[in-house]
Amino acid sequence: MDVAVILLTLVGLMYFAYRGVSVLVLAPVLAMAAALLTSDFPFLYALSNVFMPAAANYIKLYFPIFIAGAIFGKLMGASGAARTLSRSIIQYLGTKHAILSVVLATALLTYGGVSLFVVVFAMYPIGAATFRAAGIPKRLLPAAITLGAFTFTMTALPGSPQYLNTMPTIPFGTTIYAAPLLGLLAGTMMLVLGIFWIKYRAQKAMNAGEGYGEHEDNGKDAQDNAPTPSFLMALIPILLVFAINFVLTNIYFKSPTVIAEYEALDTRVNGTWSVIIALAIAIVFMLVAYRRYLFEANKHIFDGSVGSLLPIFNTASEVGYGAVITALTAFIAIKAGIAAIEIPDLFKVAITSTSLAGIIGSSSGGTGMVLAMLGNDFLNTGIHPEVLHRVVLLAAGGLDTLPHCGAVITLLAVCRLSHRQSYGDIAVVTMAIPLLSAFTVIVVHLSTGLV
Repeated sequence: MDVAVILLTLVGLMYFAYRGVSVLVLAPVLAMAAALLTSDFPFLYALSNVFMPAAANYIKLYFPIFIAGAIFGKLMGASGAARTLSRSIIQYLGTKHAILSVVLATALLTYGGVSLFVVVFAMYPIGAATFRAAGIPKRLLPAAITLGAFTFTMTALPGSPQYLNTMPTIPFGTTIYAAPLLGLLAGTMMLVLGIFWIKYRAQKAMNAGEGYGEHEDNGKDAQDNAPTPSFLMALIPILLVFAINFVLTNIYFKSPTVIAEYEALDTRVNGTWSVIIALAIAIVFMLVAYRRYLFEANKHIFDGSVGSLLPIFNTASEVGYGAVITALTAFIAIKAGIAAIEIPDLFKVAITSTSLAGIIGSSSGGTGMVLAMLGNDFLNTGIHPEVLHRVVLLAAGGLDTLPHCGAVITLLAVCRLSHRQSYGDIAVVTMAIPLLSAFTVIVVHLSTGLV
């Protein structure tokens, strides 16, 4: 019966999140309901002594990376640097390679550290104009944007400064470059198969006589006439993030002297520090170099800071819910059931991670929950920590984009398209192909030991 209660609250989390109920309210209410119905401990104890400490600890660990990433993305968008980079790539490749150009431009921004939502707003007008010029159905544009933003740059490519890639670094003691060969394999699969699918769908539609279609938008960027940095100037902040992060991660924080200094303080190097410092330096560069493009710099910093609050509090709330569920006696039975499945432990990791991400409709929420609930258990299996890092993320980037996913809903709203028009292709490039890539990586690692 208690197991059914846990499943009921998970289904409730998925259903009410899809109906638009805020996770900030939903997660603590369902956590208390689970405690009340199982009678393991008082529901107010669940709120104050289990939920809140777990949520607060998550914020303590990850708030710096959230706020740095949000301000960086806001400045890249407000200065026009994001538009410059995406427009330049699309112009260089031309309408003949419209799909590839939209995907690569989106991927550059995402892998460069620009937040996913900023990328969506920056890419839509440029991508729409490109698809219109190439005669490609607009309904395929969301799939192209999600392929570049929600897949390989977020979960697979080593070194990605996206906050999702920093989350396993603390519990697993890894860096954002974890399992580079496996990550590159998965990333290549997602990119190649995703491009192939969208091009196949576009060619099929165009052969049937379908063009861009009649839409209210005109595909024109409303800020086309606003001054923007040159391509090189726009690229410098991204290069700074790459270079500084690489040096700090692979040289400075691996120095025996630095390691010993932190060990003397009874702690260890935090995998998010390199990214935080890199983003901070890039932010300072933009504030100085982009003064003529940032007319309200203080406002942009404020907006970016405030914009970081909802994502981190949403995820922290989901982590708090996961902590309460983990504390229930019935969860022991669930863990025992998962452990009894006669499959390699890495497959169990992937199944758990993608299931939780799917229920919540969020890769970061699913990752936060799986790390809080089962992170230590996974480490105790003896799996290489770097492989755990990469597999958890690859799997979380699978079912996270079910129809109730907030990022998908936002993207479709921005593109002025419906689930009926575009979701099928989004599902293929953000769920089917990433899950295939995740399980391929597992098979390759188990067969060869590749990391």
